[in-house]
Amino acid sequence: MATVDKYNIEAAEILANNALHLPISQAAPIYEQLLSIFPTAAKYWRQYVEVQMAVNNDDATKQIFSRCLLNCLQVPLWRCYIRFIRKVNDKKGVEGQEETRKAYDFMLSYVGADIASGPVWGEYIAFLKSLPAANTQEESQRMTAVRKAYQKAIVTPTHHIEQLWKEYENFENSVSRQLAKGLLSEYQPKYNSARAVYRERKKYVDEIDWNMLAVPPTDSCKEEMQWMAWKRLLAFEKGNPQRIDSASSNKRIIFTYEQCLMYLYHYPDIWYDYATWHAKSGSMDAAIKVFQRALKALPDSEMLKYAYAELEESRGSIQSAKKLYESLLGDGAETTALAHIQFIRFLRRNEGVEAARKYFLDARKSPSCTYHVYVAYALMAFCLDKDPKVAHNVFEAGLKNFMHEPIYILEYADFLSCLNDDRNIRALFERALSSLPQEESIEVWKRFTQFEKTYGDLASMLKVEQRRKEALSGTSEEAASALESSLQDVVSRYSFKDLWPCSPKDLDHLSRQEWLAKNIGKKVEKSALSNGSATIDKSPLAPTSNSTASLKVLHPDTSQMVIYDPRQHPGTAVPPNATAPAILAASNLSNPMVAVVGAASNPLSNPMVSMVDGGSANAFDEVLKATPPALVAFLTSLPALEGPIPNVDIVLSICLQSDLQTGQTKKPTTLPSQRTTGSARSTSDISGSSKSHPIPSNASFRPRDRQLGKRKDIDRQEEDESTTVQSQPLPTDVFRIRQIQKARGGSASQTGSVSYGSALSGDFSGSTC
Repeated sequence: MATVDKYNIEAAEILANNALHLPISQAAPIYEQLLSIFPTAAKYWRQYVEVQMAVNNDDATKQIFSRCLLNCLQVPLWRCYIRFIRKVNDKKGVEGQEETRKAYDFMLSYVGADIASGPVWGEYIAFLKSLPAANTQEESQRMTAVRKAYQKAIVTPTHHIEQLWKEYENFENSVSRQLAKGLLSEYQPKYNSARAVYRERKKYVDEIDWNMLAVPPTDSCKEEMQWMAWKRLLAFEKGNPQRIDSASSNKRIIFTYEQCLMYLYHYPDIWYDYATWHAKSGSMDAAIKVFQRALKALPDSEMLKYAYAELEESRGSIQSAKKLYESLLGDGAETTALAHIQFIRFLRRNEGVEAARKYFLDARKSPSCTYHVYVAYALMAFCLDKDPKVAHNVFEAGLKNFMHEPIYILEYADFLSCLNDDRNIRALFERALSSLPQEESIEVWKRFTQFEKTYGDLASMLKVEQRRKEALSGTSEEAASALESSLQDVVSRYSFKDLWPCSPKDLDHLSRQEWLAKNIGKKVEKSALSNGSATIDKSPLAPTSNSTASLKVLHPDTSQMVIYDPRQHPGTAVPPNATAPAILAASNLSNPMVAVVGAASNPLSNPMVSMVDGGSANAFDEVLKATPPALVAFLTSLPALEGPIPNVDIVLSICLQSDLQTGQTKKPTTLPSQRTTGSARSTSDISGSSKSHPIPSNASFRPRDRQLGKRKDIDRQEEDESTTVQSQPLPTDVFRIRQIQKARGGSASQTGSVSYGSALSGDFSGSTC
C-alpha cells in the first residue's frame, strides 16, 4: 500500500476550497486538520477566522487569533484581526476607542515593518484623526499622536511611502507652515533614505512566493530558489542598509526571520541561524525560546537538540543540557551509538571520570551499543585521562564482541602503535586474520603488510607479503600469477607516503604491465595492444572478463585531433604562390565562418571525411569542384573577426560593400590584391591586416561568372555614387534596411574614404588613400 503524503499541497487546497461551502460545524474539523499540518499557513488561518466571524462566533474567533497571530506575521491576517477588534469595540464609546488604539499599536509593533504595511499605517492615522476632541488639550494630544504616527510611517520602507510623505507634508502645512518647514527639513533625509532602502528591499521581496506552504524539504528547484531568496533578504536586513539604531535594526531582522519561518518552517538551518543570531546579539533567552520552538516544529532533529544542548552548556545551564542529552537517549530501544558517545563525553566534561565510566558500563549492556562506543571511550581514557591500562582493557573487552569488525581491529592496532607495543600488534593481526573471512580481511592484510614494511625486518616483511598473496589469491587460474613476485612489490615496499622509488611514467608502465599479466592467458585482439588509434586501459583495477569484446578498449587517435583556438591572429597573410587549400587553411586561423568550410573540406582535420574516402587526396578536390566560385571568393575576402561568433553588423556591412560579380555586369572578378583606389578597400583592413588574400591563377579553382539576377535593382542603386545613403529609398531586403537605419543614425564621413561607421558604430574606418 502506498504511503499517503500528508503534505500534499494540491489535496490541501482542495480541502480548503471545499470547506468554504460547508457549514461551520462541518468546516471546523477540516480547518483544524489542515492547520495541524500547516501551522504557519496564514491564508488558512484567515479563511478559518473569517468563517467564524461570519457567524458572529466571537469567542471562537478570539481563540483562533490567540493561536495564530504571533506565529503568522502576515498583513492580511492582521488586518482581519483589526476589523474584528473595531467591530467589537465600535459600540463601547471612549473605552472601545482606546481598546482599538491599543490593538493598532499592538499590530504595528509586529507587522509595521512589513513592506506591505502602508495601508495599515494609513488606517491607523485615519483612525487617530477621527477621534473626538472635547477640548484644546485633547485636540493637541490627538495632533501629537497623528504626527508621531506619520513620522514612524515615513521612515518605514513600504510600498506606500511616497503617498504617506505627501500626506504628512499636507498635514504639517495644515497645522502650521512655520513649524512644518523645520519638521519637514528634519525628516526629509530620513524619508529619502527609507525610500532608497524600499527600492532595494523590493528587489529581494519580489523573488519570494508569499503563497507557498511550509513543507519538509524535497530539494526541488522551486524550494531551493525560495531558500536562496530568503537568505538574500536576511543578509540584506542584517546589513542595516538604512543605518538606523541597533534596536530598530534588530527588530526588523527578527521580523524577517519570523516571516521566513512561516514558509521554511521545516528547515533546521533557518531555526539554527535564527537562534545563533540571537545568541551573538547577546539575547540568550530569546535564543533559548527559538530552540524550544524549533524542537516543537522538528521534534526528531538530532542536530537541533545537540545545538540546543551546546548553547545551554555554554551558558552554564548543565541540568538543562543533561535533559536534552537524556532525551536523545530515549527509552533505549531507539538509542543510537552516537547518543551514547556524546553523553559519555558530556558527563566526562561536566561530572568527571567516574560518571563517564559508570555510564559506559551501563551502555555496554544496551543492544544499540556498537564498537564505536568502545573505541570512543577507550580513546577518551587514553588521551584525556592518561590511563593506557584502562584503554587497553576496554579494547580487549570489545574484542570479544567485535572481532568480526575490521575497522575495530584497525583502531585497536592504531592504539597499540601509540604504545609502541609491536608484539601485541602482531598478535592482534594474527588473531583477527584467523577469524575474518577473505572478503573482509583485505584492509587488515594491507595494514599488517604496511606495519611490517615500516617496523619489521626484511624476512618478516617478505613473509607477510607472501602470506597476503596466498590469502587473497583468487581463482585457481590466477593463483600462479598472483603468487609470483613482481617489481610492483618492490615499489610498494620501498615507497613512503607520496615518495616513490620510480618516476610517474614508470608507475604507469608497471600498472599497465600488471593488468596485462592478469589477462595474459586470454585472447586479446592485436589492435588492442597497438599504440595507434586504440590502446589498452592502463588502470590496474580494470575489469577482466572472458569475453573478447570487453578486452577491446578503444581510445581516440589523438594524433589526428585539431586544437580549437578561438584567438584572433591579426596579420596572417597568404604567400603569393599559395594554393586554394592553403588559402582556406589561412582563413581558418582567424575566421570561424571559413573554418567551417575549411574543416569540412580538409580530410586531415575532419575524421568523418577521412573515414568516408579512406584518406584519399582526391576528396579535397571533389569538395572544391562542388564549391561555387563566388562563395569561395567571398569567403577568402572575409576579415579576421574576434571570437567564435562574429558581429552581425560587421558581416552585413561587408556583404553590402563587397565587390562580387553579378550576372548583368559580366565582368571578371577583381581580386582583392588588385584593388588600389576607387571602391572600398579590402575587408582585411578592418581586422588590422596589411595584406590582402589573393587567389592565384594556377589554383585548382577559378572564379566564374554566375547569374545573380535577384537583386539587380538594388545593385544599380548601390553603384550610383551620386546617391547618398540617406536619399536612397527603403529596399525590401531586410539586411539592407538594417544597414540603412544604422547609417542614418550615425555620423559617417564619405569624403575621400569609405566609412564602416554604420556597422562598427564609428570605431573603424577604411581610408582609400
